[in-house]
Amino acid sequence: MDHKLLRLLLLLILFQVSAIQAQVEKGELVKGELIESGINSEEKHHYTIDLKKDQFAFFKLMQDGIDLKVTTYSPLGEKLEEFDSPNYRNGYEMFSISSNQGGRFLIEVESIGEKDHAGQYTLFVQSIKPKAVTREEQVDELFTAWDTDDSPGASVAVVKDGSILYKRGYGIANLEYDIPITPSTVFHIASVSKQFTVFSILLLEKQGKLSLDDDIRKYIPEVPDFGKTITLRHLASHTSGLRDQWNLLTMAGWRMDDVITTEHILKLVSRQKELNFDPGEEFAYCNTGFTLLAEVVSRISDMSFAEFTKMNIFEPLGMNNTLFYDDHEKIVKNRAYSYQSDSDQYKKSVLNYANVGATSLFTTVEDLSLWAMNFTDIKVGDASIITKMNTPAVLNNGESFGGALGQFVGDYKGLKEIQHGGADAGYRSYLTRFPEENFAVAVLSNSNGFNTRRIAHKVTDIYLKDKIKTDDTTEEVKEESEAEVVAIDQSLLEKYTGDFELEPGFILTISSEDTQLMVQATGQPKVVLQPVSMTEFRVAGVEAKIEFIANEENNIDLLKLHQGGQIMEAPRAKKFDESTVDLSDFVGEFYSDELATTYYFTVVNDGLVAKHNRLSDFKLIPVKKDMFKGDTWFFGQVEFIRDENDSITGCKVSNGRVRNLFFEKLE
Repeated sequence: MDHKLLRLLLLLILFQVSAIQAQVEKGELVKGELIESGINSEEKHHYTIDLKKDQFAFFKLMQDGIDLKVTTYSPLGEKLEEFDSPNYRNGYEMFSISSNQGGRFLIEVESIGEKDHAGQYTLFVQSIKPKAVTREEQVDELFTAWDTDDSPGASVAVVKDGSILYKRGYGIANLEYDIPITPSTVFHIASVSKQFTVFSILLLEKQGKLSLDDDIRKYIPEVPDFGKTITLRHLASHTSGLRDQWNLLTMAGWRMDDVITTEHILKLVSRQKELNFDPGEEFAYCNTGFTLLAEVVSRISDMSFAEFTKMNIFEPLGMNNTLFYDDHEKIVKNRAYSYQSDSDQYKKSVLNYANVGATSLFTTVEDLSLWAMNFTDIKVGDASIITKMNTPAVLNNGESFGGALGQFVGDYKGLKEIQHGGADAGYRSYLTRFPEENFAVAVLSNSNGFNTRRIAHKVTDIYLKDKIKTDDTTEEVKEESEAEVVAIDQSLLEKYTGDFELEPGFILTISSEDTQLMVQATGQPKVVLQPVSMTEFRVAGVEAKIEFIANEENNIDLLKLHQGGQIMEAPRAKKFDESTVDLSDFVGEFYSDELATTYYFTVVNDGLVAKHNRLSDFKLIPVKKDMFKGDTWFFGQVEFIRDENDSITGCKVSNGRVRNLFFEKLE
């Protein structure tokens, strides 16, 4: 038998075996017919659709109360693609199939990230048409879901060798007035702003007005003296150790649709008493650093950051529709407003930022194309500035971590990629450059359900298809086969679940959700674990691997985290009996001088609840002696402190970008 055919048959058999568990056959999909169905977290629903060779089918699945993932398979059982929007339990999950061969394709619908949960969905085939032929048509095909007159959308620009090859807008910029998106539509691009902030600092360095290795307190003395020097380079590479401004503001009771100015952030920073870690020791994404960098530019240049960038970057490059938005009341022509999906409708996602540096750049895909061209055909700055921006930063130990100055440097399908994405309110953005190919893609959207990174990479696949590398088919089949084998062994996965203590108070919680392992570190969101063998799992989206170690009795009492060239052991945490906790010990008012805010902890229905005058109540769940986890992202871990009399005197709160922020218990 042909070796390739044998591999395909093996994959088909493995797929069929895995599909036995909780599989519900739902029948054939027909264009124009609406399917309504309930689903629970224990089920996988399977649909089929017959397509001819070279057809493009587009589908819409509306989630109602449950977070769903869609996976498509070829007639030979090959996995084609996974679709999972960030809409969580409500809103559209839109997906497509592009057929290279005729036959019966399979569509799998399943719940993700939830256990013992049920909900509803509707599914229908919106269109079936011939597959796109030209590159421009193929790009348009990627945006099919957003090419409408009743939803937010996106714009795209493709740059090659100093010119724009293609640009177009899809969907609506303002749903109240039905204003369409064009390549000239102005979007808030969130964290893609950061590279402009770094560039401004480097322009001033070139003029001899500062050095990247200067102490931030030289320019902003309000930054506390932490006993360690924080340089501008630390700020520009996310290695400063400063706590993140958005996490701090949320902990202080602010909403992200409040008016938040640079002055507010500077006052918050000035009250901080500790760092997350010593400068240069770690990488931890930090917006605070870029707000400070923008303020440095303003103070040195004696003009606002918006004025400096207009005069020194935007006007010289002809970026006439670009500005840093430092006034939330300012009117901007051709502006797109942001939206979020809510069941079968869209709602406004309001943003009132009046702070700059980390965010708040308003621009278009046309103007971003001019910016991308400047990295190769330099009109502003010089080669030394470009080199500094593109060079990976290093930690104190000499190791790099993928971050450069205001950007990230990595590899995409064998090509060197320099990129950054952004997300604020309903805005989503992604700018990626491939310097060795003199190629760039900008994708901007005004919908929180849009995955700009994924689409930008698909556009790259179209234009650089002769340059990108694909993995060996044998290895793809092998890895997929191993993943299927592990995924069907639920009893094995259950052995891996539980809490593992990486260091005192820092827990890795392993859970099994719908035949899939998840990991959640203290104060951080859950992340999928992707199996590569029976005992090893990749951490999705992170350069890390978790290995489970069995003891002599074949029980799992230890895991090893492989990350950053290190192997760290985490023994299984001892089970904690919540009934032994006297919750009355933790009742009272807790005040943070750093945040100038107070929480009140009280017992409600036999559980500890945190209350704040501007936030919804949330639960605190005991995990070990004097340690709780919050069921909200910004109170990931709460560690209570006792005095010599065993009385609670305060607590330290941590989340993903804030560590050990102290709250004093008030008498």
